[in-house]
Amino acid sequence: MRVADFDFELPPGRIALRPASPRDSAKLLVIRPGRFDDHVMRDLPSLLQAGDVLVFNNTKVIPAALTGHRVRRSGTAARIEVLLHMRLDSSRWKSFAKPAKKLAVGDRVSFGGEGRACLTGTLDATVAAKGEAGEVTLAFDLAGPVLDEAIQLAGDMPLPPYIAGKRATDDRDRSDYQTMFAAEEGAVAAPTAGLHFTPSLMKSLQAVGIAAEFVTLHVGAGTFLPVKTENTEDHRMHSEWGSIDAAISARLKAARVAGNRIVAVGTTSLRLLETSNLEPFSGTTDIFITPGYRFRSVDLLLTNFHLPKSTLFMLVSAFAGLERMKQAYAHAISNDYRFYSYGDASLLFPAA
Repeated sequence: MRVADFDFELPPGRIALRPASPRDSAKLLVIRPGRFDDHVMRDLPSLLQAGDVLVFNNTKVIPAALTGHRVRRSGTAARIEVLLHMRLDSSRWKSFAKPAKKLAVGDRVSFGGEGRACLTGTLDATVAAKGEAGEVTLAFDLAGPVLDEAIQLAGDMPLPPYIAGKRATDDRDRSDYQTMFAAEEGAVAAPTAGLHFTPSLMKSLQAVGIAAEFVTLHVGAGTFLPVKTENTEDHRMHSEWGSIDAAISARLKAARVAGNRIVAVGTTSLRLLETSNLEPFSGTTDIFITPGYRFRSVDLLLTNFHLPKSTLFMLVSAFAGLERMKQAYAHAISNDYRFYSYGDASLLFPAA
């Protein structure tokens, strides 16, 4: 399909710069075949049914945005901004560097200056490899938990560019850009549909017989990359690591056998469930879902409102139908819904 088919106009004022407070006061647009219904997140228990299973992503965002400088053997320095996006092992990360053209394999990069020192004073790495589109592999001098702690101290929360371009990151984002379920460190972007849940809402869901299960997909920075090709089949997705353990897999399959619905909370949970087909899983996925895809594992999808021409808008269009999603987004815009990571939510029923 043409990428241009997934374009729409969004007024800049519809982009949310802070989450709703309290979180479960966010608006919720229910998108069924032939109708749209306006709700708030607190209504979710009445919109689902007993036996439904909500599947959350319990990944935890790390402060993966690092600023430092490159020092070559000649002694010349250059300011470098790095966004970590995929851990390779205890000391190496795939990253997006800006400007990547100033880096060469073998260069040394020091992070943690300007008052953001890590526990050793600086956080140093060597450029181990260079890829396409600004991607570099960094081999840090530290490893394991010591490296994780250093990144926590030296890094900033990696807010999406459409937020970071409008305001500076601050300490509030360390909690705002994290779900209440965050447990497994490794994501560099939040599974934002989960941001709308509160302990009170979870109690209300449990009270009406709606179950919760947790999987892990470490969301990478590739989720923010624009689609630069003209046709969807030419776009390459960056891979992300995820896991579903055997006990959770068994419960999900049992729910399906019993006729209950699997409700993916966010596109990240959905992509992992569709990759695994509800089987136990541990590994990477680069699944790219566009219209024509046949969903096997997910019955409903709770998700935020996504960017024009993005892979996520393509995914929701595959799930609920492209024309229906364009109509739903037009409804959301005209009814003051807030868009993107800190924005409002939608509950999607599948296309026929």
